[in-house]
Amino acid sequence: MSTLSPDTHPEVEQIQLGLIRRMPSWVKFALVDDLNETVKAFALSGIRQRCPNATPDQIHRQLAGLMLGEELACKVYDHAR
Repeated sequence: MSTLSPDTHPEVEQIQLGLIRRMPSWVKFALVDDLNETVKAFALSGIRQRCPNATPDQIHRQLAGLMLGEELACKVYDHAR
């Protein structure tokens, strides 16, 4: 039996998938939201480490570049300059 995750035993993966399938949609959305917030926190931490003197606006703009891509971030954030 193949798995979606090569580092997970097939029986364990089947249990995980069964639990996920039985979760109400709102729990799945909450989990995804939590994961997104965690990724955003890691990205902000990385930006602050690389640019310790950046202003909050500069940090926000760099985060937008990471999350949206530079082309869209320029369209959304740089038009007001």
